[in-house]
Amino acid sequence: MVIYYPYRAQGRSRDAPAVFPKSCFPLARAVVLLWCRAMTNGMSSHTFTGEKLVCIRGERVVFSGLGFHLAAGEALLLLGPNGSGKSSLLRLMAGLLKPASGRLAWGGDPVADDREAHAARVHYVGHHDAIKPVLSVFENLRFWARLHDPASGAGLARAARDRMGLARLADVPGKLLSAGQKRRLNLARLLAAPATLWLLDEPSVALDRQSVKVLEAVIAEHRAAGGMVALSTHADVDLPGARELHLDHFAVAPEAAMGVWG
Repeated sequence: MVIYYPYRAQGRSRDAPAVFPKSCFPLARAVVLLWCRAMTNGMSSHTFTGEKLVCIRGERVVFSGLGFHLAAGEALLLLGPNGSGKSSLLRLMAGLLKPASGRLAWGGDPVADDREAHAARVHYVGHHDAIKPVLSVFENLRFWARLHDPASGAGLARAARDRMGLARLADVPGKLLSAGQKRRLNLARLLAAPATLWLLDEPSVALDRQSVKVLEAVIAEHRAAGGMVALSTHADVDLPGARELHLDHFAVAPEAAMGVWG
């Protein structure tokens, strides 16, 4: 894959962050899309499924008998009131929680058989922004890119930075960013370190409408390249053709909870 090299303003050192002319923005978008296609190449026939899932947090049965199906290019929209288990399901899908019962499978093979392989194909974005406060915006993106692929250059980090509208903030430390800027930086790592399956827990929180539009476009590009998305939200996020999964349909009444293990 060929990564473009942006010019540097006259008088700037070689170590200074690159300056991108506006004409490079479409190219940055194309670089990210081509990389995502490369990452998902050969995965198009795979599916991600859950069967008869039971989630217990503390002593409460959050949901029971839940199932889902995701194929390449598809999106799953998780809906339901607070406490219905949207965040818990995303954490189960990411492998951060184990189901009390039921089965998660990738391409028909149990996820539990190879958790490392599953972790490598998943990007989970939760409520907390995974930002190192002393690193700059660009340094955070470069860190994520190299953590995902030690051989990765700075091209993907730059393209992700520009795609999420963070170019002017490249040198700003994470601790000085606003809530919306931190959210955009956290979402930019989806592009800096590509993965097939995106698990997004209320990703539009703190974003203005323009940033939501960018997020919608990035998700659409990821799906067009064969990626999968599962997303929870209380806001309006445009996901054409997405399946809806209503978590409250799998709630268990307290008096029936004792029968879940039966």
